This record gives sequence, C-alpha cells and structure tokens, in this order.
Amino acid sequence: MSQDPLKTIVALAKRRGFIYPGSEIYGGFANTYSYGPYGAELKRIIKDLWWKRFVNCHEDIVGIDGPILLHPKAWHASGHVDGFNDALIDCKECKSRLRADHLLEKALGKDVEGLSMQELSTLAVDNKVTCPKCGASNWTEVRTFNLMFSTHMSKINASHDTIAYLRPETAQAIFLDYKNVLDTMRIHVPFGIAQIGKAFRNEITPGNFIFRLIEFEQMEIEYFIREEAWTETFNVWLEEMGSWCKDIGIKDFIHYEHPPEKLSHYSKRTVDFMFEFPFGLGELYGLAYRTNFDLSRHAQFSHQKMEYTDSKTGERFIPHVIEPTFGVDRTILALLCSAYAEELLPNGETRIVLRFKPALAPVKIAIFPLMKKDLLTSTARALYKDLQKYFTCEYDEGGAIGKRYRRQDEIGTPFCVTVDFDTLEDQTVTLRHRDSMQQERLPIRLLKENIEKILQI
Repeated sequence: MSQDPLKTIVALAKRRGFIYPGSEIYGGFANTYSYGPYGAELKRIIKDLWWKRFVNCHEDIVGIDGPILLHPKAWHASGHVDGFNDALIDCKECKSRLRADHLLEKALGKDVEGLSMQELSTLAVDNKVTCPKCGASNWTEVRTFNLMFSTHMSKINASHDTIAYLRPETAQAIFLDYKNVLDTMRIHVPFGIAQIGKAFRNEITPGNFIFRLIEFEQMEIEYFIREEAWTETFNVWLEEMGSWCKDIGIKDFIHYEHPPEKLSHYSKRTVDFMFEFPFGLGELYGLAYRTNFDLSRHAQFSHQKMEYTDSKTGERFIPHVIEPTFGVDRTILALLCSAYAEELLPNGETRIVLRFKPALAPVKIAIFPLMKKDLLTSTARALYKDLQKYFTCEYDEGGAIGKRYRRQDEIGTPFCVTVDFDTLEDQTVTLRHRDSMQQERLPIRLLKENIEKILQI
C-alpha cells in the first residue's frame, strides 16, 4: 500500500464505485458522501445480515423503523438539548473552527476532558497553542457548541411555530415507542427493540473519510432487562458483538473500557470496540449500560407511565437497558481496510484485491465469454440470466480476460466464470477463485450448488 493508506482506500472507493464525495460537482460539501453502486450493495448486505442475525434469529428481539424527527421535548428529556455539546474554538486569523479539547490534547499531550470552557481557553493562551491550519496563536474564547441540527416546523401539536431537531442518535425513537411495542407484541422482559436508521450530528471537525460524518447510519438495539441482570446481560452482548465482528471479517479489534469519570451521563458502564484504522485506533462499535435513565426521564417529561408489569407476579418496574450500537459507515470503512490487499505477481504486475468474505461481496459472480463471438456471448448471457436469479451477478465482455479479472478483484468478486468453446461442447465452464486465483473446470449444473456452500456466513 502507498505511504498514505487512507488515501489509497479513498481512491479505490471512488474509482470502483463504492463511495463518491458528496456534491462533488459543486466542490464537495462538508463531509457528506454518496454510496455508489457497489457501496450501496455492500451497505444493504451488511444491514440485511445484521437484521437477520439480531432480529429474525432472536425470538426476544423485534424491530421498528422510527422517525428522524421526534417531538422536541424528547431531546430535553434525553439531555441532548442541554448536554450534547462540544467545546468550540475559532482561529481569528484563518477562521478555522476546531474542537478545543482535541486541539489541546494534540498540542499538549495530555487529557483535558472535564475542564471548563474557561480552563480550556486559559490553556490555549498560556501555552501559546498554534493553529494547525495557519500557525497563528490568536484564538477566540472557548464556548459550547450543540451538535444537533435544528429545523423549523410550522406547528407541533397545534402549538406555535417552534424548533425541531434531526435526531443525533436512533435510540430515543425506540424509547418513545417502548410502550407501543409492549402493548402490541407478545413479549416479556428481557426483550429487545432493534432499529436501523440515519442520525445527524453537526460535528465541529468531521473527517477521516466516512469515519466521522455529519449524516451517518446506525444499527442499534435497546435490550430491556431487570436491573439485577445487567452484568450478565452486558457480558453476553459483549460476546455477541465480538462474534459478529469476526464473522463478517473484522478480526483486529480491541476493547476499551470507559473510566467512570468519562462515562456519558446516562451510562453506568461503556465498552467500545476499537479498530486500527489507517489514521489510528478509532471507535467501531459501542456497548453501554444505560440503566433506566431514558425511560425514567421520558416518564417525567411526558407524564406517562413507563413501567413494565410482570404478568406472572404483578410486579411493576421501569426496565433497565443494555445498548449494543453498530455504526454502518464505520463497518464499511473497517471492512474496506481489512479486505484491501496488494500482491506482486510473478510477471511483475501488482494485483489489487478486496478480500471480502464471499457473503459480503457486492458482486458474487462475474460471467465472461472468453471472446466476443456470438455463440460464446449468447451462452454466457443465458448463464448470467439464470444465475442472477440466485446471486448478485455481473456480465463483462470488454477487454482481455486478464483485465476483466483485475476489475473484479478490485471490487472483491469471489468468483469469475468463463464460458469458452469447450463449454459449447460439454457444458462445463472455468470457475476462478479470487483469493487463490486458482481455476477449476466445473459442469454448469453444479455451479449454483458449489457457490452457495461457500457463500454461507
């Protein structure tokens, strides 16, 4: 890989139709990205696998699809309006806007979490911290900056014009529908509610490609339990999340336990799954014990009862919550980084290949005619039409067969099938395996069966 691994991944993602810069024809737009044809397919596969694993295959978990816009009172109850802030500082010379804590931690090499805005300002001035963009040391005072995007709605519950917010997390939609799920589904504590959806954060310093975005997607579960079961349940989910990582091909992760002084206001314990991205160690997933903070706050602000009633004992209590959170975009970035490989071939050529697990590959099979001859192309197209009923396939007849293999290697296609003149005689084809580049001759009638076995995850 080149000296800047992230740039290599970014270039491949654009060149091969995984991820494009947002609004590129206008010069781009503040860390927004479009998922291209292969990226959109990879994203869909990840979400489908996650939903099947954690919702369809769990008797005690159901799914919802909640709204992006919630009643503004929900965000007062959750603490986001008052507490979802970062420390903002501006360079007076070049007008760069930075997170003060990140700036000072990098410049001074020490942890500044928990310091007041005034203390952060004093540190910047006393240590003559310089702007990373222009080198000046002329700062504004540090101030709080709320990370929620606000928008205006004409009316909320027939009241006056007011401000609403794009949700900064998907969790609150689940808490707001907790009572409805209890009333309509035959479920009992412990149970979970899952959701996949967009969230929005007005980050001061977004960056590192799709690692930190202002618009991102989460796969999240709120798992409702009795308080006394939280330790055991937490450990079960820690194992579940680790197993998911390994099964989709993310092996190099570590756990980071948040110290008590750094826990979020709602959390009693949080463990992050950390992955070594090209720019350094970064959070991939998170597991939090949110106690019964959210349901209790919504009960207080909405004046609605949020208790669960045990149908056997009659006991009433507000459930506690374990929250496993999976970032879709960070999953994709981690997979791209894990799968990327460069190989020097005997002929001196460098082969670039994405070694996705076969089940995750955006294209499962590429079908080629050996040459552009009518009988070969018609046979290859007929095979393509048949296989695409079962797999995501691609047909390619352009250029030399070697170049076609290389194109498929770069998008991670695990199998290439070549139709040649022998196919017309004996109904066999050449099956080429991406990782080993080995080729085998196989009857067409056995293709589907053989490939299905390998695609299991």
